[in-house]
Amino acid sequence: MNAPGRLLRPLASVCAFAAVLAAAPEASAIPLLNGFGGPTGYGTADHCVHPNDDGSYAGPGATGFATPVPIDLTPAFPMGLRFYGNTYRTFFLNTNGNITFNAALPTFTPQPFPVSMQPMIAPWWGDVDTRGGGQPSTNSICFNIEPNRIVITWHNVGYFSSHNDHLNDFQMILSTSGTCVSSGDFDVEFRYNRCEWITGDASGGTGGFGGTPAQVGFDAGDRTHFVALPNSRMPTIINVCTTTNVSGGAPGLFRFQIRGGGVAGGCTGAGQPCTVTGQMGACADGVTICSGMSTTCSQVNQPRARACNGFDNDCDGMVDDGNDLCPTNQVCDRGQCVDRCQPELGCLSGRTCSDRGTCVETSCLNVTCPSGQRCAGGHCVGVCDGVSCPWAQLCRAGRCVNPCDGVVCDGRDVCDGDPTSMTFGQCVPGCQCVPCTAGHSCQPDGHCTEDACTGVTCPTGQHCLNGSCADSCMVGPDMHLCPAGEMCQLGECVGATAVTPDAGTRSDAGSTTTTDAGRRDAGPTVDAGRRDAGATSDRGVVYWAPATTGCACHVGTRETPRPRALGLIALGAVATLLRRRRSTR
Repeated sequence: MNAPGRLLRPLASVCAFAAVLAAAPEASAIPLLNGFGGPTGYGTADHCVHPNDDGSYAGPGATGFATPVPIDLTPAFPMGLRFYGNTYRTFFLNTNGNITFNAALPTFTPQPFPVSMQPMIAPWWGDVDTRGGGQPSTNSICFNIEPNRIVITWHNVGYFSSHNDHLNDFQMILSTSGTCVSSGDFDVEFRYNRCEWITGDASGGTGGFGGTPAQVGFDAGDRTHFVALPNSRMPTIINVCTTTNVSGGAPGLFRFQIRGGGVAGGCTGAGQPCTVTGQMGACADGVTICSGMSTTCSQVNQPRARACNGFDNDCDGMVDDGNDLCPTNQVCDRGQCVDRCQPELGCLSGRTCSDRGTCVETSCLNVTCPSGQRCAGGHCVGVCDGVSCPWAQLCRAGRCVNPCDGVVCDGRDVCDGDPTSMTFGQCVPGCQCVPCTAGHSCQPDGHCTEDACTGVTCPTGQHCLNGSCADSCMVGPDMHLCPAGEMCQLGECVGATAVTPDAGTRSDAGSTTTTDAGRRDAGPTVDAGRRDAGATSDRGVVYWAPATTGCACHVGTRETPRPRALGLIALGAVATLLRRRRSTR
């Protein structure tokens, strides 16, 4: 058809998109899945959309402006798909690069999410036009439904009006998750093999570029909740063929999880520690969460009562401040209550009993360091600078601790106690939800154990490595373990005068209170089922957003019944979807 009036081609638009047009990628990204029958392997003839513009699947043998028909999805998902608060058992397959759940969608120019009354999943909402011929190798849209999976393919489709000079080849896959999920949860995968155009003529484009480019993402249809790729409705949306949101994934591969009805994992960079602007102490600890397709820093902690734990719990900028944090005859020293030293009894060589009742380096007696630092050799250094720790421990507030001690994870999450892991000390999905890697077996407690170490029990102070017990104090050649004034004994850093493994209390000013035959009772405190998350200096430790209920496994961010991963944008009144008159299309 011809759009109303003459399509303007202002010189500015031509110049603006010349570079994009010149750099348009051609058929270079991830291959599409096939083997589903039909001439091209993307679906049998009765599961293909008839050649049209702005139409939808209308059943076998449809032609022209046939009435769209809903497609039953229950052969793949018997309980339906849960999407933004509703469960759907049918969907509409629309020519213009999307599926909708309430009704067919003929709109060709992508409107900015959120859109009213149109719950939608859109791998490429743009002005697709399949009337240019060449089926089935060109301009075919087919679907395949099988148990646990729906695959929809837009194979080498052109753009309005009936142009085939540039073609796009992309696919959407809906599947049940292979992990532990709630009823109605599912996974979404977008695969882009060929990206050569972004706009149809009637959307302001010229030669497939300019105007209003395609949009990619998810929309709840409630004018509030949505997730859109950052480059949606921008010329750079064409880069979906050369980028990915999957770590180590092939170009053109994008994966998302629908959990509790909302989109999780729709952005990159979630689940990382961050600092909340304007906050101090524990209140400055945050974790990045998805907001739309980007991340924001979400505050994890609120001010709480002061405690001797090496954290600024009350968020006043002072760590372990006050003289009332420990029992009588004890003093708070580097995050733990220890017995006061007595000047007449002395301390270890090179250390002196301070006015606070702690043994400190003599050169540091009159040195006061700012928050987050300690004195060493008469100078202020980072609290963990120069401190190496035994196996399965890390430095926190100047002491070596097991980061999983005292940690309570939610649901089926477990604390990762593998010091070689990138998520050491973090709450991660248990192996009932995420399978173990090769060479490891899932244990009843949700942890993965090296096959060679399954059934191996090591004495206190040792750990299993490659099937044999190794001394936890032997970490690296010639490595000096533990902070100054402490020594490694039975896998833990203790006061240098401590010698008995079963003593309930280790004396010496640098001692640590222990329980259960030498195990440190020094993990972060637990409040209402959540870990104490105030250690801003703990590199690699992630503190999570509020917990979910039931078995909802995830990686990177927590999902809630209405995930905070969604962009919550109230736009007020959204303009009514533009419906153009296409009298000759």
